Amino acid sequence: MKDKNHYLFTSESVTEGHPDKVCDQISDAVLDAILEKDPGAHVACETTVTTGYVSVMGEITADCYVDIPKIARDVIIGIGYDSHEASFDGNTCAVVTSIDEQSPDIAMGVNKSNEVQNGLSDSEIDMIGAGDQGMMFGFACDETEELMPLPISLAHKMAKKLTEVRKDGTIPYLQPDGKTQVTVEYDENGTPVRIDTVVLSTQHSASASLEQIRADVIKYVIKPTLPEKLVDDELKIFVNPTGRFVVGGPQGDSGLTGRKIIVDTYGGYSRHGGGAFSGKDPTKVDRSGAYMARYIAKNIVAAGLAGKCEVQLAYAIGVAHPVSVFVETFGTGKVSGSTLSEAVGKVFDLRPAAIIRDLDLRRPIYRQLAAYGHMGRTDLDVTWEKTDRVQALLDAVK
Repeated sequence: MKDKNHYLFTSESVTEGHPDKVCDQISDAVLDAILEKDPGAHVACETTVTTGYVSVMGEITADCYVDIPKIARDVIIGIGYDSHEASFDGNTCAVVTSIDEQSPDIAMGVNKSNEVQNGLSDSEIDMIGAGDQGMMFGFACDETEELMPLPISLAHKMAKKLTEVRKDGTIPYLQPDGKTQVTVEYDENGTPVRIDTVVLSTQHSASASLEQIRADVIKYVIKPTLPEKLVDDELKIFVNPTGRFVVGGPQGDSGLTGRKIIVDTYGGYSRHGGGAFSGKDPTKVDRSGAYMARYIAKNIVAAGLAGKCEVQLAYAIGVAHPVSVFVETFGTGKVSGSTLSEAVGKVFDLRPAAIIRDLDLRRPIYRQLAAYGHMGRTDLDVTWEKTDRVQALLDAVK
């Protein structure tokens, strides 16, 4: 950095073959299969993987049966782990399941909220209580077309491109596991001015040389992903900096559902409440509340009411209404914070049943989100990326 007032920010992403992402995709594939048959099911499904072994566990209450071992194998094979050469094989690995029903103590508050139990409301929208306590954050900023921070946006695009060139045969010796990392230089106004560093590690066949891997990855993955106007001669690129990445996936490292929550959201650019998404049905506000917070923040930025916006929601288990709502615009707001918070209260219904209804969350849409981020996914049909509340917000702040 030439200017002392400039600063660097870094975010990472991982490919669908990363062990933790294998687990996220299995958990969400199980959720999707259940929701397809029973949209009202309660699902909390977690997966762990290691060498030759998959364990699927959790609490599921549903009026249907799904073949969990088959779902797990199909996901693993679909990712590309289908042979000994890839270090993991969905055809032959062990798959163990341990599933119980949802705790009746939790179900009591989810199926009939505190407000309904205490006679404070008989509204159908008040019926569902939050599936847990906790806080969720949503964020948006005007750095990219999809209103996401640039570092995580580029890291995701690079990870997706790495998988694309593997699957279409452009780089035939690649294997499923991989990680990307992008460092962006910002000026004193918080505007991205250049890409400083790219780090990419990819699993590969033993026959591929490091020189060949570096040349191919730079040509087919890195350069096509980075915006030319932000690339200069001082860009630093590291490809497989250890020199070798043959053993990967669950054989190289164990995996677990919910261990990539920063990759799933904003790459560390915004705060995070700590709750994971994958394997959870939408009554779990860890998931649905985070989607709603992103929806709110994105509509605020899309409306031109702020250049950056972070929304925090917090809930008590079994209670329909949030215990707090906080909107932060980091000095970029075009109206006062109190005016903006009041507008959010008018435009968005934050009770779990209303979130599920308004964002249409009882659909089998979750497996596709389990890699390359849950936010900023304008390539998918996800409702929390829509900007259809812009006019309502503008009207509310008048």
